[in-house]
Amino acid sequence: MSEQSSTSGSEESDARQEAAEHVVDRVESWDEGAEPETIREDLEEGMAQAEVEVDESDLDQMATQIHDQGSTDTPEVG
Repeated sequence: MSEQSSTSGSEESDARQEAAEHVVDRVESWDEGAEPETIREDLEEGMAQAEVEVDESDLDQMATQIHDQGSTDTPEVG
């Protein structure tokens, strides 16, 4: 039974990571060139809708990278 629980937890973790990736991809494509504050708000809103928790500092860093470079890495959300 513990094997099933760990598999379920792993699937849930994978789903959260995939949701975070989708949020980042969407924001990168829609907000490239936008102000960092706008990008951050969209990242925060998307992560909240996806029920994914991301540190405030990670959101700030991601927003700056999208603004400056047009892309960012997806944070590890476990």
